[in-house]
Amino acid sequence: MTTVEHSPPVLKTAQRARFGEAQSALREKFPARTRVVSWPATQASRDEVVCRLAQHPFTAQNVATTRSRCRGVRFVLAWLEAQPGVTWQERWASTGAESLPKEGWLDLPRQWFIRTEGVVLRDSQLSPGLLMLICGDVIRPTSAWLLSRTSQHLARAMASARDPEGFERLGTQAASDKVPSAVLRIARHRVSVILARNGGSISDITVGDCVEILEAQDATHAATGDRTAFYRLLHRTGIFPPDAPSTIRAFTGGQGQLSVAEMIDRYQIACKAVRDLLVDYLCERQPALDYTSLAAVSRVLGSLFWKDLETHHPGIDSLRLPPEVASAWKTRHRTKTTTVRRADGSTASVTSPRESARSDLTTVRALYLDLAQWAAEDPARWGSWAAPSPVTSAEANQKKHQRRVKAKMDQRTRDRLPVLPLLVSTSQRNRLQAAAVLTAARQAEPGTIFTVDGQTLIRPVLKSASGAKIWAQELDAPRTAVRAARRDLTHEDHKAFWAWAAIEVLRHTGIRIEELCELSHHSLIQYRLPTTGELVPLLQIAPSKTDQERLILVTPELADVLSRIIMRVRDSNNIVASVAVYDPHERVWNPPMPLLFQHRIGTENRAMHPACIRTYIAQALASTGLTDASGERLTMQPHDFRRIFITDAVMNGMPPHIAQLVAGHRVIDTTMGYLAVYPREVIEAHRAFIARRRASRPSEEYRTPTDEEWDSFLGHFEKRKLSIGTCGRAFSTPCIHEHACLRCAMLRPDPAERPRLIEIRDNLIDRIAEAKRESWLGEVEGLETSLAGANDKLVQMDAATARTASAVDLGMPTFNQIAGRATDSRRSTPFSTS
Repeated sequence: MTTVEHSPPVLKTAQRARFGEAQSALREKFPARTRVVSWPATQASRDEVVCRLAQHPFTAQNVATTRSRCRGVRFVLAWLEAQPGVTWQERWASTGAESLPKEGWLDLPRQWFIRTEGVVLRDSQLSPGLLMLICGDVIRPTSAWLLSRTSQHLARAMASARDPEGFERLGTQAASDKVPSAVLRIARHRVSVILARNGGSISDITVGDCVEILEAQDATHAATGDRTAFYRLLHRTGIFPPDAPSTIRAFTGGQGQLSVAEMIDRYQIACKAVRDLLVDYLCERQPALDYTSLAAVSRVLGSLFWKDLETHHPGIDSLRLPPEVASAWKTRHRTKTTTVRRADGSTASVTSPRESARSDLTTVRALYLDLAQWAAEDPARWGSWAAPSPVTSAEANQKKHQRRVKAKMDQRTRDRLPVLPLLVSTSQRNRLQAAAVLTAARQAEPGTIFTVDGQTLIRPVLKSASGAKIWAQELDAPRTAVRAARRDLTHEDHKAFWAWAAIEVLRHTGIRIEELCELSHHSLIQYRLPTTGELVPLLQIAPSKTDQERLILVTPELADVLSRIIMRVRDSNNIVASVAVYDPHERVWNPPMPLLFQHRIGTENRAMHPACIRTYIAQALASTGLTDASGERLTMQPHDFRRIFITDAVMNGMPPHIAQLVAGHRVIDTTMGYLAVYPREVIEAHRAFIARRRASRPSEEYRTPTDEEWDSFLGHFEKRKLSIGTCGRAFSTPCIHEHACLRCAMLRPDPAERPRLIEIRDNLIDRIAEAKRESWLGEVEGLETSLAGANDKLVQMDAATARTASAVDLGMPTFNQIAGRATDSRRSTPFSTS
């Protein structure tokens, strides 16, 4: 008979507060197995246990080992039999062995045998017996006790005695995933601990069992090595339900979304009536706000507004504030006090202006105005809370603040726009140099000296294996600082590559950092022109801030960057791994996607965090040695690339309403706010724009383009096709060189038309010779200009051919199951790599 110890199916209130709503729901959906206190193996008699454990599969290949195990089983059972309890599990629990320090449990049976039998037993006579009792499911120690007393024999004994086929499948999956042997050893031990604690075989393990063992690892500080590899291996073997999270970090990483009540209760508001009012108010506004905005509003109303009033005016219970109370609160709110650490290690409180003061006042004013309007619509619910707003319209007016921010951002963009080429070239040089040094170090044997790019390094001989990392050190490094002088060449190459990749993608697309981190292999799609059937590569940007997806044209330079990224993240099977990523803004786990910006941590592929990308960009910028006007080191945020991209695009002829669509702004005013142009450029560009609009454009200029206008915009690219290449002039602009294409810098020559261009060049040479012979000096000057243009185009063709020879297939995936991935005049058909 099996006795079950029932556990509550729903987490307690304290647990829900600790984990959050999302994680609590996930833990309730995937609970650990119900703990049992009695089962057949632990109810068996002493003779039955001894007889069963003396037979296969508990015997070892070595006869001496088998005898040692059987003898140890008899010793441990004799000791346990003298303890109070009905089952062996109850007797084991009553000994108190699990509360003793490591290996301290051995003193209990040893002292018992000395008192009763007068026999002194060695550790080797007791430990094998307990190991067999655990593998035979006679006793089930706690996970903490098993983890704090890691046995190198537990996994091997459990694999042979409990579930040989299950451990074999685990090893096969590890070989398929190329898991290092050290990581597999830890994973096998963690799986063995789960079996020892809960019984059964590997196929019986649940997601909740893995979460339980992970928390036991943290509690016992046994989280050495890759602490989550066992879950990934179990998940990959297919024993978990299909909807099980692909990473166990979904149960531990990221708190998940809080409810509105939990947001307000964080600030411990004393007045219950006001607390309930704020909860109801936020619930009313919740459908129109994303989670980040809702959390920001709750912080302003709950902490900065009402909690501050309760702190300085205890007992306050009404939104109708006296003038002196409202004035004192606004005065306090204009500044904030922060604690800073001095160079000597001491701390000090510093008072500074609060940057969000006016925005916070607007939020409080919105509360009062909303309540007043709702009171007129539903007096029974909101009427008692209608009160005059303590914040006037003038105090909430942010126009002056916005102009100041706009001027500051414009100056920041102007300072960084000229240095962008230097940053691009530096990041490219750093990437190539780091890759060259790493390649040379890999080819060098440990202990040998190698030279690359003017650097003379030695690859050290390490006492222990360093995994996939490649180390090097300077030859003249002092002996006392050898370890400090070692360079992790693998990490240097990693940082240099991803800094270059992030800078290139950001400057060519102008996307947000959140959108950059969400780019996936599925983002690469193609558009087929309705008339010519030509395929145009596009980059699909997933909805982020405005909940609107958009498409960006992939230039040849951007295609080269994306191809290198895909090469970097592909595994040995040419597959981009799908990784689950936690959205820190919405506090949710997104489904696994083949993200482009991912890296390997241990044996797990993880999405790059925005903070990591910011750090890599900052390090690349620091290597340029650039400083700002004050002499401080120049800084650059990912959003600076977005402002630079929009400014450069509009200054070079892109219509603002097209720039709005490319940038993904909801209104064109936001796009115009990103522009950082000088007054002279504004005047000249505006006059030219007005002239063009009067001549060829409709009066309703700033609006969303119609489908016909969008088709006209796409049709413009068809008219660029020339006999020897493609014209790169801006949309809706005439040819400024009157179709003298050989002389025009906007012509992008096609390497396939090289024979035609050579024929034109030879013809020009013959015509120049004829003109010189006939003394047509004016003709000679014009023909020589055309000849110089033809030679320049030949050089461009040769460069393009060399670049194409080293190009890499992007391996764009096929999405037959996804609608709307590609657009065609007949039907929407995803492209394939065939």
